[in-house]
Amino acid sequence: MGEKNTEATENAGLRGELKQRHMRLIALGGVIGAGLFVGSGVVIEDAGPAAIISFMLAGGLVILVMRMLGEMAVARPSVGSFYAYARLALGNWGGFTIGWLYWYFWVNVVALEAVAGASQLHVWLPGIPLWVISLCLMVILTAVNMFSVKSFGEFEYWFSSIKVAAITVFLVLGLVFVLGMWPGAHADVSNLTAHQGFAPHGIGPVLAAVIPAVGFFTGAEIAALAASESSEPRRNVAKATNSVVLRVLLFYVGSIFLVIAIVPWNKPDVADGPYVAALQEIGIPSAGTLMRILVLVAVLSSLNAGLYSASRIVFALTRNGDAPHGLTKLSKRGVPRRAILLATTLGYVSVIIAYVSPDAVFSFIVHSYGAVALFVYLLVALSQLRLRRRLEREDPESLQLRMWWYPYLSWFTVAAMTVVIVTMAVLPSTRMDFAASAVTLVVVLAAYGVRAYRRRGRGGPAAGASAGAPADAPGTGATAVPAPEAEAPRP
Repeated sequence: MGEKNTEATENAGLRGELKQRHMRLIALGGVIGAGLFVGSGVVIEDAGPAAIISFMLAGGLVILVMRMLGEMAVARPSVGSFYAYARLALGNWGGFTIGWLYWYFWVNVVALEAVAGASQLHVWLPGIPLWVISLCLMVILTAVNMFSVKSFGEFEYWFSSIKVAAITVFLVLGLVFVLGMWPGAHADVSNLTAHQGFAPHGIGPVLAAVIPAVGFFTGAEIAALAASESSEPRRNVAKATNSVVLRVLLFYVGSIFLVIAIVPWNKPDVADGPYVAALQEIGIPSAGTLMRILVLVAVLSSLNAGLYSASRIVFALTRNGDAPHGLTKLSKRGVPRRAILLATTLGYVSVIIAYVSPDAVFSFIVHSYGAVALFVYLLVALSQLRLRRRLEREDPESLQLRMWWYPYLSWFTVAAMTVVIVTMAVLPSTRMDFAASAVTLVVVLAAYGVRAYRRRGRGGPAAGASAGAPADAPGTGATAVPAPEAEAPRP
């Protein structure tokens, strides 16, 4: 059987209905979220014009992690992506931990984006309670994901198209304005240094701002997760990985540079909505309304992607007994509906909690996933370091996409991620997020311990018996890198 057909069929019943145009826009739009349009104002307020450096550092880390993930995904296309690689490289505990952490992250994103989307719509629909709008958004996008993976792809295609078009238009308008080619404007970038200097608060806030900036990039990895439901996983992952550099530099660093060049960083409007402030400075009419629409699209895109990501990662978890087997059931269209409903149900609960106990339970939920994405990225980097050595020894032909300057950049990525996490634990502004996220990590590890104990009690394979060869994966890893339950076909 040819490689393309092999890749298309080794997906545990999931259908390869995502086309090239879907994957291209999912990859392009994955990093453009509401955090860019709204949350970046907080980074600018904290770091001043040097926020450009914060986004460059954060973007650089994400680029390195994506390259590491891309190397593994091209060598071993797999349902569950980094879950399968962590399990293969670190052992059962690694797969279990990274899988459930990632699931928990996106379940929370689903709830938070439903609340955020409702807040945007409530401006136009003031007579409808916020919780009703939130639930309606959840129901609509749950139906989209329940129907077929193609419907998810279509919605994400158009959501991403709008986001990419909007940010492209902003880049063009901003560049024309900064270069003095806009009516009434003159070439001027003095705002970069004119208001108390480039780094008005010193280097500390610039480095601290890397923490929220990394969070804004979360979503770049969805293309690798979705690749298993496309017709050509290897090709799509390679393209997504190679394009992430351009996306980070252009969409984030480029647009933030233009915002700061156009409008003074310490103008009060910037913290609340940097892009609105920049468009108003340029003289675009109804800038606030246009940006509200765009933020709504970004929120709905994130909600849609969250439901997809949470369902697919938990579906992958079922394949090795890391989640209830009943969640493996697929619809006639090849959709893991039970896994989607699990993510949706907890999302509904969180939405209700947001209005019943906003200052207690929901506040903990918000904080409890703040560092989770960083934990996931760190485990991805550790997995690549270990798996790369095995692939070079046992199957070097599969390394068609390689991490740059291995192992030095790989170790640098691990060290940098560790520094970011430790910094998050130390800084007063992020200490609560780290503590709550650490509780989440401890709960997941404890759950794994319970699972391992029960398996040993039943006389099953020792969970996590070997860091290099998962106990319930075919093969021992003595002569070849194993492919757990047909998850990772050899090229």
